[in-house]
Amino acid sequence: MFCLFIIFLLTYQVLLSPVPKDGVSQYIDAHQDEFIQRLKDWVAIESDSSDPSKRDLVNKMMEITKDYILKLGGNVEMAEIGEQELSSGEKIPLPPVILAELGNDKSKPTVCFYGHMDVQPAKQTDGWSTEPYTVVEKDGNLYGRGTSDDKGQVLALLHALESVNVMGLPVNVKLVIEGMEEVGSDGLEKLVEDKKDTFFSDVDYIVVTDTPWLSKKPGITYGARGNCYFFIEVQGARRDLHSGGFGGTVHEAMSDLVYLLNTLADEKGRILVPGIYEAVAALGENETNLYKNLEFSLEEMQADTGVKQFLHDTKEDLLMHRWRYPSLSIHGIEGAFSGTGTKTVIPAKVIGKFSIRQVPNMEPSVVEKQVTDYLEAKFSERKSPNKIKVTMVIGAKPWLADMNEPQYLAARRAVKRVFNLEADMIRAGGTIPIAKTFEDVLGKSVMLLGIGGPDDAPHGQNEKISKYNYIEGTKLYASYLQELSSISF
Repeated sequence: MFCLFIIFLLTYQVLLSPVPKDGVSQYIDAHQDEFIQRLKDWVAIESDSSDPSKRDLVNKMMEITKDYILKLGGNVEMAEIGEQELSSGEKIPLPPVILAELGNDKSKPTVCFYGHMDVQPAKQTDGWSTEPYTVVEKDGNLYGRGTSDDKGQVLALLHALESVNVMGLPVNVKLVIEGMEEVGSDGLEKLVEDKKDTFFSDVDYIVVTDTPWLSKKPGITYGARGNCYFFIEVQGARRDLHSGGFGGTVHEAMSDLVYLLNTLADEKGRILVPGIYEAVAALGENETNLYKNLEFSLEEMQADTGVKQFLHDTKEDLLMHRWRYPSLSIHGIEGAFSGTGTKTVIPAKVIGKFSIRQVPNMEPSVVEKQVTDYLEAKFSERKSPNKIKVTMVIGAKPWLADMNEPQYLAARRAVKRVFNLEADMIRAGGTIPIAKTFEDVLGKSVMLLGIGGPDDAPHGQNEKISKYNYIEGTKLYASYLQELSSISF
């Protein structure tokens, strides 16, 4: 009996003990101060791609990234992708895209990683607690613009390559790193098409690093919704009118627009456009089980967002409507008075902006026709003499991968190895066009393996990445490379 107790105790201690460290993990731990300092140095470069006056800083960031990859022993091509035409008519060069390669062993699989070095605009006067381009360490977090999206995640990958390379790369690695992601990735899709039979010809797997987890538990993303973004323009009078002189005498463009926007969805968020749900795949027999075991709390999400009540009451229903069902959101009205104070104007022309996040099997061209036909019919019922024009300005397709593909197995093994946890298999409610581009143009397996936290606030004030995610995420990328090498392809 005593022997059985000793065996039980030893087994229990093994289960509770941390994952043993290999040489790579030890290297990462020993160099973490250096890795954090490099993130501070890179964040200090204001590589805001939305501001043409900072284009030199974006280019500087690309050069620094190139130099570090060369230091790692990689071969780098700075691929030119053309020019950007500004609103003034002036044309300026787009930042080059880094195409890099480390290792060229034909007996090993080749994985290509994608990331970006540009960031969203940020000023302390926007509501930041600290200077956005100076990394501040506080409560285990690293605050600064780009720490999570995407400099921190790309650096974690590059540090993983440095760490693994000490013992020799277990797989061939290629890198695609751009500087215009935050403003639509101008020129990238054409570059992928142009390099399909050269740079990408021997790529087996593609990994996008620019993603967050659903919770504090590591997650692997295998799908994302698309985005059909619409403008609906209503034109009334030839010029703006005074409400004192014309109120009650004209059909107002704003009233027409508000009426039309209100016909798009009901109070439960269900889209009212006829036929919009016809292409949505029926819920699979065991699909709900995919959501049951995910680490996610409605209460924590309420506390984080300040939302008092969601449209759905259970974790499963909320996540399914966030990921696998379409949604419609109204974003704003251009041309309407929105300043402080009062202004008694009747706008002559207003443009409503809304989007539909579509899911697999929904085609943007079909959604465009359904929405346009519906709004024109509803406007006809109103019998207004004003003119409307419906335009779809974005038609990004959804993406869904097979989570049983070899690289997903390698990623799950890597999560287990580093964190001693089973990975959450998750989808993104937003849109990641580059994932669909890689899949459609190259026909390759695509996976999103990011290390961002659920509360990192990318694009927002006080963006951060936790020091834990940054360092342990570096180990995750290193372990993924090692695990991928052990899977036949």
